[in-house]
Amino acid sequence: MGEFKRLISLDAFRGFTIAAMIMVNNPATWSHIYPPLRHAEWNGLTPTDLIFPFFIFIVGVSVALAYTKRLEAGIPKGPMYRKIVIRTIKIFAVGILLWLFPKFDFENVRIAGVLQRIAIVFLVSALLFLNTRWKTQAIVAAILLVGYWLVMVLIPTPGYDKVMLEPGANIAAWIDSKFLPGYLWQKTWDPEGILSTLPAIATGISGMLAGHLILSNKSQERKVIYLFTLSFFAFVVGFFWSYIFPVNKSIWTSSFVLVTSGLAGMTLAASIFVVDILGRTRFTKPGIIFGSNAIAVYVLSDVWRLPFYTWKFGGESLNVHWMNMFESLDWSLNLGSFTYAVIFIAFNFIPAWILYKKRIFIKL
Repeated sequence: MGEFKRLISLDAFRGFTIAAMIMVNNPATWSHIYPPLRHAEWNGLTPTDLIFPFFIFIVGVSVALAYTKRLEAGIPKGPMYRKIVIRTIKIFAVGILLWLFPKFDFENVRIAGVLQRIAIVFLVSALLFLNTRWKTQAIVAAILLVGYWLVMVLIPTPGYDKVMLEPGANIAAWIDSKFLPGYLWQKTWDPEGILSTLPAIATGISGMLAGHLILSNKSQERKVIYLFTLSFFAFVVGFFWSYIFPVNKSIWTSSFVLVTSGLAGMTLAASIFVVDILGRTRFTKPGIIFGSNAIAVYVLSDVWRLPFYTWKFGGESLNVHWMNMFESLDWSLNLGSFTYAVIFIAFNFIPAWILYKKRIFIKL
């Protein structure tokens, strides 16, 4: 491996991604949202659909960079295994606690979720990285993607006696309904369900493969060229695959993995070129601040939701007052909902900035 210089672009990429995730999850009202800030109804892709796979891709890159440094420092694998398992449990548990907060209704606890999927992808990716080479990791990713595709398009959905790829009517949804305990996000199935987590692991592995390339002995310029080219190739393969296995975030299809990982890799390559090679870091600071405590800020955003969406002021919550103001002034309600989300991000920036200034980095 080549000498690794910390990438400002990756830190900023992580931070801007988590900020975008918080923003799209917190409009003033779900009734008025600009189309790019919505998830695709089923098949298809919007900018919002890129956020979660981008973050998982970044998790994979970070695994490669962080554990390469530890291996080169001679840290035994045993202590690393323990820390990996402990971190996985903490992230998974925090995901469940966020669902329970603030009512703590344990009868309707959701076992699946965003942080829970991140925890599983991190666990598998880290263990795979510590015990295999990049070629094996690429083979595992390919097996996951092809195997998931074959399962989804060849195994008939019980109750329908034919292959289905419709909302709630596919083999992944059936597995969730039978084997996933607790509350399901879509009542009978969950977008972070059991079977669709397998291709999500492939997303994490794609990030690890990008990390291997970043750590190679090639020059920075060649790394960028290779990363962009290979990512573009993945995007093209995913695009053509989508004609027989549509791009779909809800069931995290194999084509979705390749298209989004390709876009993530090209974005990272462009960011490395502009920020780390050309040295244009002027606008990276907000991303670095968010990214330095990415998961902690994501968790804190749920706490901020209480004053922003739950507490009553003058009989209504703040988001309702905000939208009433826009309606009374005959201003765009989509704009009102969007600006409220931006304000929400600004308030979340405050604790992120304080933690950053005090050099406090919370590693769940």
